Amino acid sequence: MTASENSRQMLAIAAAAAEATGAEDLVALDVSEPLPLVDIFLLATGRSERNVAAIADEIEEKLLEAGHKRLRREGRNESRWVLLDFGDLVAHVFHEQERAFYGLERLWKDCPVVPIESTQPAASD
Repeated sequence: MTASENSRQMLAIAAAAAEATGAEDLVALDVSEPLPLVDIFLLATGRSERNVAAIADEIEEKLLEAGHKRLRREGRNESRWVLLDFGDLVAHVFHEQERAFYGLERLWKDCPVVPIESTQPAASD
């Protein structure tokens, strides 16, 4: 089983929102094989608690505007690791230290990476 077209569209919206608010090191993992209720994990890093909160808020706002329903949100008060569950897509927005400590990429290393189309303009030389 692979990630659905709907989850890939959700990923594009969430990744664009994350990039627009300064998220770094975006990685999307296709977890549809081991997890029957989720297709994609989006991992993103913020530089501070304020940045993590801003990234999570923007992802949430853009997905809600696109008509997707949030099932759950965790960690917004501390803003060290915010989890946004939109069913087919779960976004994990980490502070740098939490991202390194929990290492979700290592835990899900057998899952394929889903390409993320960058919405940022290419740097000119």
